[in-house]
Amino acid sequence: MRALTWQGKHDVRVETMPDPEIVNPRDAIIEVTSTAICGSDLHLYDGVIPGMLAGDILGHEFMGRVVDTGPGSTLQKGQRVVVPFTISCGSCFFCSHQQYAACDNSNPAEKQDVSEKLYGHATGGLFGYSHLTGGYPGGQAEYVRVPFSDVGPIVIPDGMEDDDVLFLSDILPTGWMAAANADIGPDDTVVVWGCGPVGLFAIQSALAMGAARVIGIDHYPNRLALARKLGAQVIDYTQTHVLEALMELSGGLGPDAVIDAVGMEAHGFAPDTVMDNFKQTVGVGADSGHALREALMAVRKGGRVSVPGVYGGFLDKFPLGALMEKGLQLRTGQTHVQKYTAELLRRIQEGELDTTFLISHRLPLEDAARGYDNFKTNQNDWTKVVLKPGLQV
Repeated sequence: MRALTWQGKHDVRVETMPDPEIVNPRDAIIEVTSTAICGSDLHLYDGVIPGMLAGDILGHEFMGRVVDTGPGSTLQKGQRVVVPFTISCGSCFFCSHQQYAACDNSNPAEKQDVSEKLYGHATGGLFGYSHLTGGYPGGQAEYVRVPFSDVGPIVIPDGMEDDDVLFLSDILPTGWMAAANADIGPDDTVVVWGCGPVGLFAIQSALAMGAARVIGIDHYPNRLALARKLGAQVIDYTQTHVLEALMELSGGLGPDAVIDAVGMEAHGFAPDTVMDNFKQTVGVGADSGHALREALMAVRKGGRVSVPGVYGGFLDKFPLGALMEKGLQLRTGQTHVQKYTAELLRRIQEGELDTTFLISHRLPLEDAARGYDNFKTNQNDWTKVVLKPGLQV
């Protein structure tokens, strides 16, 4: 099969790889019909997530058609399914508490040492996202093996297009969980740092949950325009002093809830960002956290802080004093996708949520390297890239 492989920093290539096979009774093999490039993939592309090996198959946002199943799978050949990026067994302590991203059985034992040393506990398994999370081949490929296929994939009803449901694999439930973690009430002012794909879905979700006002912060004109179309007010951080603007917009109180949808690769020319980016470049720091620092300073006393943005290591100058003295609530984590997919599918079917507005480009899988390059360097115009393995160049 053809698949996109990681070869090093800013080096991804479509190569011929062995076809996946059933290795466990609960496995299924999916023929991929659509797969997307995620902002989290750029962390791998930029070389800031450890545990990648040359030849690893990328991609964790994908869907397709079932072509083979093990005897323990509940799927049937021919079904169209969206596959959550989190690999979850469905029966461990965490899965039984709907904390699917923390699954204790999906990251093979031989892969757990590094993440356990880094984080205190081993991570759950993820598709296409380094050997820290199991080393599973990803879905930017013609075919993919799906472990625990009786737990993760959601069957798509006939008549729904791939574009309508593809993002159930990751970014839509991630934006939804981000808003849920912010514990939104009907009178709340909610601020979202980053109007990329997750940030835009967090805005959409916060409004669907009844927030009185949602404010999106970014600097790309097209992303700000998309946020405005969703119903958000917007702030261009290059043109405005963000903290002062938020205090003014909230009547001097500060926003009730804040969402950091930027994560570990914050950019810009704030002094802390410049220093963080320099440390990333020379290899003495892992995370650039300007958005999180600013969010913690902006939120009102007693407010809520939600962090869907990915962080992989350590963050300097974390304002722990603000977190404690203001009595803030902080919630974060990889998305428990399986907890949300059924409800979100229903909302898509009933027209309450639309995801197709986000897609700016559809490319053949063979053109994936160009998609990665533009998704990183031309973020104003390339808001979301969908790769189609069956599409001809």
